[in-house]
Amino acid sequence: MRPGRAVIADVVSDGGAGRRTRTLRAELALKTLHAEPGSRERLRSVIELVLVFSGGVVAAVYAPRDDRLTLLESAGVPRSLYELRDSYPLTGGSPAAESYRLGQPLWFGPEEFAVSPDTRRTSVGDFSLAALPLPPGPHGGGCLIAVTDSPGGFDTEDRHCLGLLAEAMVCPEPVRPAPEDALTAEDLLPPSSFSLAMDTGRVEVDDETLELFGIGREDFDGKVETLLGMTVPEDLPSLMSVVEADHMSIGERELEFRIRRPTGEQKWLRLRGHLLPAADGQPDRLVGTVTDASKLRSGVNEVARVQRLAAALATAGTVRDVSQAVVTALRQPLLADRIALAELEGDRLVVTVLDPPEPEAWPELWRSEWRSEWPDAPVRTMPTLAAALREGRAAIWPAGTPLEPALADVGPGGLAVLPLPAGGRMAGACLIGWDTPHDFGPDERALLTASAGLAGQALMRAHAFDAEHELVGTLQRTLLPRRLPTLPGAVAVARYLPTTAGLEVGGDWYDVIPLPDNHVALVIGDVQGHNAGAATLMGQMRTALRAYAVEGHPPDVVVSHANRLLMDMETDLFATCAYVDVDLEEGTAWCVRAGHLPPVLRHPDGTTEIVTTEGGPPLGVVTQAEFPMTEIPLRPGALVALTTDGLVESAELDLEDGLRRMADQMAASDPAHLGLVADALLTYANRSDDVALLLMRYDGMALRPERESWTVWRVPQAVGHARRFTKRTLRAWGVTEQTDAILLVVSELVTNALVHTDGQVRLDLTLINNRFRVAVADISPRTPIKPTSIGWEATGGRGILLVEALSAAWGTVPVSGGKQVWCEIALS
Repeated sequence: MRPGRAVIADVVSDGGAGRRTRTLRAELALKTLHAEPGSRERLRSVIELVLVFSGGVVAAVYAPRDDRLTLLESAGVPRSLYELRDSYPLTGGSPAAESYRLGQPLWFGPEEFAVSPDTRRTSVGDFSLAALPLPPGPHGGGCLIAVTDSPGGFDTEDRHCLGLLAEAMVCPEPVRPAPEDALTAEDLLPPSSFSLAMDTGRVEVDDETLELFGIGREDFDGKVETLLGMTVPEDLPSLMSVVEADHMSIGERELEFRIRRPTGEQKWLRLRGHLLPAADGQPDRLVGTVTDASKLRSGVNEVARVQRLAAALATAGTVRDVSQAVVTALRQPLLADRIALAELEGDRLVVTVLDPPEPEAWPELWRSEWRSEWPDAPVRTMPTLAAALREGRAAIWPAGTPLEPALADVGPGGLAVLPLPAGGRMAGACLIGWDTPHDFGPDERALLTASAGLAGQALMRAHAFDAEHELVGTLQRTLLPRRLPTLPGAVAVARYLPTTAGLEVGGDWYDVIPLPDNHVALVIGDVQGHNAGAATLMGQMRTALRAYAVEGHPPDVVVSHANRLLMDMETDLFATCAYVDVDLEEGTAWCVRAGHLPPVLRHPDGTTEIVTTEGGPPLGVVTQAEFPMTEIPLRPGALVALTTDGLVESAELDLEDGLRRMADQMAASDPAHLGLVADALLTYANRSDDVALLLMRYDGMALRPERESWTVWRVPQAVGHARRFTKRTLRAWGVTEQTDAILLVVSELVTNALVHTDGQVRLDLTLINNRFRVAVADISPRTPIKPTSIGWEATGGRGILLVEALSAAWGTVPVSGGKQVWCEIALS
């Protein structure tokens, strides 16, 4: 831009009138700079002071290079808005060249630009410009250009500050290419630089730039898309306007944008670049620098961090969730080496989170005295911490402060203790430590104070949530089996995950019911709803199904009885259920479904299938419902899985897709470690719903029992027939021991059934593991009573006493409306 006329004035006055308060502050700011004079770092710092103390919107420094004034550094808004170029001819009429040649400051207002026929106006509006020569230096001095949008331009004190700061500027030595080489992009690049080929998208970056992005040299593929993909989506459009050739013009571009590093940390970066036009067959190239802009945006970042912490704490349900949110919000931004958060319970501090979690990262006293990586100790053992909690304010101790050993080793380079207030009392404390000396700035103190208040309130809510959740969990656990039984020829494991979406009790349940004759019933179900009513009904249904199963009913009858019971309870809730009766001797199973998910079967060869089974309606919907049975053949090594919909269905996942994913996981699993299989299946569980999972691996019985049954006829010789049947069976099985005792027991049990009951009587004989079992079933539900005493003149009542005396064990179980009396005799 070429002005129409220049106004020349001397602004560096030695008089006291010109040395105003702002000028004095500028002098003090210059004295605090630590960078070496003549370094690029010092030049950048002084340019930023120009913006602070003069009210400028952009500042740029030019230095002589060959026959031109070439841009060295700039700060503020993009220079292109005010048509500031990358270079100006030394002999031209630009403000920079005229000020440099004359050695005097020049001041231009909007009226000077308006009368110039060759001045291009911008869309920014009216502005004023200052051009000040720099003092002669070892590299030939230079020129400072400053622009302001203030209506009155640069006032008297602005001009004093600009003159003072211009006098403090020393241009660094320019980087020159070898005389015989053409100027390349790399020759123009300072540290943290890049060079982008606009035609291919290949970008050359140095190690400092890659470090800003958090990428290692070996992990970078050289594509600009890789770097753009790390940009926060909201900032991507403005960044694309810089790196796309169609949007570029000759001149510098400058903007700030955010990236998300691989660690999850969000970082502000500043890009400065300009387009080098194609020459000698080379493509257009965008060259420039990328620097860390986080420090320049500290105020914004602290507010954003507090906002993010508040959002995270709003969704944190448990004490551990709150602790993790605080650690995430504070440790990385503060560059802390360790952080601990503890609840205050009475006079004791209970640490809930240590970060890092490794014990060796924490004081030896914590590990030796408390013997745990989660310390729990009286507050009185740490007087400094106790005093901070009493005062209720954030306390900061710099490096070298004498503290008790339990605290000194937490932060040898500096320690911050944040009492966490809530509801008029202290909810806990947060300890933040550094290993190397740490300077605590005002922004950090403000962040700590704001975070402490938010964390304290959230910790109180979470503590109440945890207490209620533990109560709910205790209730839930009492309604489910405490342990699963040991099965002959099979192994079963179960998992239950309560929902984390709230404090409501769920209605999912599972059960494993051992049955006579080496049968077992696998049951899983889900009651509608998540409340105390659903949990109560779940307990009732589990008890009812177990009772009906133990009575000896077949699977369809068991489920039908449960359906009628639920209908009679007059509840608005319904339940789904899957019931699988497994014959562990024969390797067959019968499945009945009442509106529930089908079983998933993994075959011994690793293939899986979602078992196609007929099903009935949910329990409690239709009184006269049919519940058909489906046979499932099993081979040794087969794995049967029953689950509720929380494992295979969510808002993002259809039920069919979830079942297929579960089947695929089972195919890839090792059924030899059933617990690990169950844990792996729970990886994708929908935690907004309860999840119940029941797995059984069928191994087959190594020793199958011998069985024989006979229906006793009600004839006068019935007991004799029963004894002869038993003798033939004993001879066929090769049993020669305890035959008299066995025959006497058979006589007594059959006689009792014929005398005291009506209807059919069945005799069952079983031999397994050198134990002979005799069982007699009838249709009477009345259990035989063992007499407490019998006189010598009594004519009956000795049968049960004889059975008890001759057998190793005896008992009675209900069977299909009747009962079965059994006893076992040990064979030596």
